[in-house]
This record gives sequence, structure tokens and C-alpha cells, in this order.
Amino acid sequence: MKSPKPNRRPSQLAMDGGMPIRRTPLPLEFPGTYFYGKQELDLVSRVIRARSPNRYYGLDLQYMTEQFEREFAKFVGVPHALAVNSGTAALAVGMMALGIGPGDEVIVPGYMWVSTVGAVVRLGAIPVLADIDETFCLDPKDVERKINKRTRVVVLVHMSGATGNVAPIVELCRKYKIHLLEDVAQAAGASAHGKRLGSFGDISIFSFQLNKPMTTGEGGAVCTRTKQLHDRAFAAHCVGYPRNAAGRLDLKNLEFATWGYGARMNEPTAALALAQLGKLPKICASMRERKHKLKKMLSDIPGLSFRRLDDPEGEAGSFLLTIFPDAAHANFFVKALRAEGIVPQRGGISNIRMTDWGLHIYHHIPSLVNKLPVSGGNNPWKDPRNRASQRVCYSKGTLPRCDDLISRTLLLCIPPVLTNRDVKDISDAYHKVAEAHPLL
Repeated sequence: MKSPKPNRRPSQLAMDGGMPIRRTPLPLEFPGTYFYGKQELDLVSRVIRARSPNRYYGLDLQYMTEQFEREFAKFVGVPHALAVNSGTAALAVGMMALGIGPGDEVIVPGYMWVSTVGAVVRLGAIPVLADIDETFCLDPKDVERKINKRTRVVVLVHMSGATGNVAPIVELCRKYKIHLLEDVAQAAGASAHGKRLGSFGDISIFSFQLNKPMTTGEGGAVCTRTKQLHDRAFAAHCVGYPRNAAGRLDLKNLEFATWGYGARMNEPTAALALAQLGKLPKICASMRERKHKLKKMLSDIPGLSFRRLDDPEGEAGSFLLTIFPDAAHANFFVKALRAEGIVPQRGGISNIRMTDWGLHIYHHIPSLVNKLPVSGGNNPWKDPRNRASQRVCYSKGTLPRCDDLISRTLLLCIPPVLTNRDVKDISDAYHKVAEAHPLL
């Protein structure tokens, strides 16, 4: 009979003077940029050679924006797509198309981006916070608790590259005859059980900013299920008026006239978007593969858990969220992992405790917590038309589950170029820290 092996002492942590797992920073988290190549160069060059950067008129129109809108609508699985110059603009345009204004309430999750609530406030309506669950997206039960006669829209934000609770949220909106706006800014290319995100809502918005799965640097899109909503969105994105067949503003058509934005996408941006769209499935597949591999390698750490995924094979795969038993363990782990070299290159944000995730967290948005005006006396919380909504609160503690989950979760970006060595180093670092500082 062999004698039992002696207990092995855990390696000394780098934060305590031990040897770090790695000394080379991880790749930056800008997914689409790693796929830039000949197609992007060729399409943008066509626009430049034609000297026609505006989508409506020029020396030799290339119609990149129109082509992108057609192909993006087909990709998402909706009748209409409208290209805009940012995801923030897409939210503003989408809310205007839905007719949101004073007297209305819009339900938004506590984990989102500041632009989501900003689009509501600028139109004079009141954002109402709803809690999240282990998907890190809207909790349907809390959404139903927050619905009242003033509720006009529910915003389902598919955060951190994965789908939210689509089916129950869709059912709630149908039940109460409320509009559904899907915010797919962080999850372009993702799907829920074979159907693309962005095809479930009355309106959906996308962002093509640098951090997103496909990128044009800045840019976005608004997708709609009806022509009426598309026409309203079009006027909202184009200084307030529709355009005629010649591409000129139609000042006689007052059906959709409004006070719009200058939110049009230009032709070079559309050329980039067109090239990136063709690569989007490959970009997401690359991130999913690496994330699932890493997640499997970490799954044997006692006490460590992950966000709940409604459809793991449909997620974009751009982020891994690791959940710890309590905030103290999460705080220790992020410091220890960073000391082990699990940090991005300069300019990146990754391997952070989600309490440091800035304007993604509701109580980190000063303008929201303090109910600041848009400008001058334009303050929806002081508008008499919103009197019934003026007691809403946005300070920390408003959403207990969101506060709890955020406090004990680490966020790690998953670039599509992570090597097998990178993935192993991340796994080794987690295991090293867990061995020295057990979670259970």
C-alpha cells in the first residue's frame, strides 16, 4: 500500500512576493479591429476615390449606406434597418420613434450604459429602474412589479455580449401592451435559440463603437418591425423630416415631421460596417470558443460561479463574468489576479471588479442619482406632467440584487485573438489564487 502524498503547499502569490503567472499583458479588447483587412480597405477606398462621403449626394455615389442597411436588416431578421452615427444616437432616435415624452415611464435595468437612461431623460420622460437576475439582464418578475399605467416602454439591454430573458419580457410587453426596445449595443451578432437579438422588439438599437463585436469606431443602427416606426425613426435621425426619392428633404410631408438630430451615417463608416458585417459571425465564434474553453477550465474551482446564460451557443462571447461568494473574495481575487499578470495592454479595461465598471452601473451615474436637468429648467423630475413619477429613486440600494451581484463579480474581456497560452495563463492564475485563498 502506497503512503499518501504529502499536502502540497500552494505557490506564493505574486502580490506576496512570489513569481507571477505571466509578465506579458493580455491583448486589448477591441474585437472587430482584429479582423480589419483588405475588404475594409477596398470598400472605404471606393468611397474615397469616388469623392462621395455623403450618402445622399456627391460626385459619384457608391450607396454603401443603403447596401449596409439592406444587409443588416436581413442579418438581424427584421424588415427595416436605419444606419446612424452612434449607439447613443440610435437610442435617442428609437425613443423618439416610439413617441416617448413627459408623463411616460420607461423601464430600464440597473446594469446598462448611461446612454440608455439618457435617451429617456432628454425626451422628458422618467426612467424607472428594474432589478437584474443572474443573467445580468432584466429580471422579468421585477419588471412586472414596476409596470403601471404610465409605462410606455421596456428596454431589454443584452449586456456584456449575452442574451437577456427574452421570452418572458416579450410576453410581459404583449400582456400589458407596452413597447419593447431591445438594446443590442453590446451583443451584435448574438442570438437566442436561433433568432438574432434585435428581432424580438418593436425597435432595436445597435452600436458599432470600438469595444463592440463589429466596429466602425463610432456608428450604430436602428431596426424596426414596421414601416411607420422606420419612417418616424428616419425623420428623427435626419433633422426632423423624411426624404423624397431624390434624397432631398421633403418639407411638405408633415406626417413624420419632428425635431430631429443630425445622426446620419456617412459613406466611409458604412463601408467599414458593410465589411465588418460579413465577418461578424466569425468574430463572435472566435470569442465564444475562447470563452467556453476558459469557462470549462475554471469550472472546477469550488465556490466560483458564472452568469446564467439562456443560450450559451448564441452569445457573442465577448465577456466572462465570474461570480464570487461575497464582495471580500471578489476584491481579493481581482488584486491577486492582476498581480499575477492578468491585465490588458495599456489602454484596455479588463479583469476588474464590476463595482469599477463606471457608468454601466445605475448608482454610478451622478446625473441620474441627483436627477439633474437636461439644460436650464428642462428637468423631467420637476415637470408637473411627471408628478406621479417624481418619487422614483436611483441611489445605491434601490436594486438589491443588482448591487449584490455587481459587488462580487469580476469582468474579463475575451478578445478573439486570445491564444491557448493566454487562456491557460488566465486559468492557472485563477487556480493559483483559489488554492492560496479558497472560496469555500
